[in-house]
Amino acid sequence: METKKGALPLLFAVMFLVMVGFGIIIPVMPFYAEELGASPTQLGLLMAVYSLMQLLFAPMWGRVSDRIGRKPVIMVGIAGLALSFFLMAFSTSLWMLFAARIIGGLLSSANMPTVMAYVADVTSDEDRGKGMGIIGAAVGLGFIFGPAIGGLFSKNNLSTPFFIAGASSLLTFLLVAFILKESLSPEHRHSTKKEKRSLLDALNSPLSLLFILQLFITLSLSGLEATFAYFAAEKANMDTVHLGYIFMIMGFAGAIVQGGLVGRLTRKFGEGAIIQAGIIISAIGFGLILQADSFFTSAVYMTIFGIGNGIIRPSVSAILTKKSTSGHGSTTGLLSSFDSLGRIIGPPLGGWLFSISIGLPYLSGIILSAIALIVYQVFAVRMKKQQNQTLIN
Repeated sequence: METKKGALPLLFAVMFLVMVGFGIIIPVMPFYAEELGASPTQLGLLMAVYSLMQLLFAPMWGRVSDRIGRKPVIMVGIAGLALSFFLMAFSTSLWMLFAARIIGGLLSSANMPTVMAYVADVTSDEDRGKGMGIIGAAVGLGFIFGPAIGGLFSKNNLSTPFFIAGASSLLTFLLVAFILKESLSPEHRHSTKKEKRSLLDALNSPLSLLFILQLFITLSLSGLEATFAYFAAEKANMDTVHLGYIFMIMGFAGAIVQGGLVGRLTRKFGEGAIIQAGIIISAIGFGLILQADSFFTSAVYMTIFGIGNGIIRPSVSAILTKKSTSGHGSTTGLLSSFDSLGRIIGPPLGGWLFSISIGLPYLSGIILSAIALIVYQVFAVRMKKQQNQTLIN
């Protein structure tokens, strides 16, 4: 078990480097696409097509990892990310940029579900929440450092961040190829027929409610991310530098909580209690953000929201991988798919609500949080009924 536990720091490094590479291009992409002739609508489509590929292909990669093992699928995902970054760097027309985003979304959708499945393979039920939290922390920190690096290296040439992102992905690929060991033994690999049947069972079971819950949480988060810059500019007269600091503070707080506290809290109170607490804290955060009128209040209220939101996903992942009868990869792949659906619908929905009234995306966040809380209560009741029925039989 020691070698298995030793895999967690390595997985942390892998996901951190993956997200740094992904984050590097975030501040540059709008200007790079504009240079190649993209309109605002085309830029929106360029962002959405990546999430669409993630939505379509994450479950497939999860199932493949159940069948052939985690390591080769992670390697495919990281190689795909590297390829897409280099293709973007060499793009000379808009269609090439779209092709690079489609290839990147298709192949890199293997990363998150397979890494989460790897964590589920190497952790006990008791430590599952801790393991998922560590991956969440890596993702959060990667998103903090990535955009900062991208902004720094984009001053002289807009294509430079893409080359750096590609190099970061190649480094990650080598790390996985030469150091990471396979977590799934041959006897645990599923036949295709068994996977399909058990995945359908998961969708028809009470567990399907957790996928829906995650969809609502991601919808509310992505709606906030899409509109907060406009909201903060209007309410507190903040510029992009202030916004960068706010998201950095929020990211650090979320990463600390996910990496250090989620494991202890889930061991003490259980994942269910942490999910409910996270939803309530998120809803309070949304309410507080409506009152934000300065850099300080915005930073504090966004951090409260970020902490609440950040503890939900690791706990949902932990319950699903414990309770699902399908392979870990199939389960985490489906969860990633629901996440991607939320990221496709959330930004345009948030933008539309903002155009009606600047506070509507945050009021809708409170409503979505309340619905998510109800969904969890229904899930808990159905799971209890199912367990009682199993005991009777």
